[in-house]
Amino acid sequence: TSTMLQPGIISDEHYQMAESDIIAILGIDELSEDDRLTVARARKVERFLSQPFFVAEIFTGSPGEYVSLEDTIKGFSMILNGELDDLPEQAFYLVGNIDQVIAKAETLK
Repeated sequence: TSTMLQPGIISDEHYQMAESDIIAILGIDELSEDDRLTVARARKVERFLSQPFFVAEIFTGSPGEYVSLEDTIKGFSMILNGELDDLPEQAFYLVGNIDQVIAKAETLK
């Protein structure tokens, strides 16, 4: 986000609009097919960022684990390249590597 995006630097109206969620305003059905695909992948990335961190164990109830940089990059690459478009968004939540995502997706079927 921009450091210029602050009330006082831009108008309140501009700030409120910039901070609003366009999907919540328009609804996902109003987006083009390409935009819907982008949103779906972004939501998977957002969920994948919830990897089970040790510091979050007390909040999530999930044990923390180490995920290598290589595995993390592989996972993001697969999400962004569309290789996991057929997996449900829920499969990406609180998992370590992409193999765990795929295994979790199987249990959600």
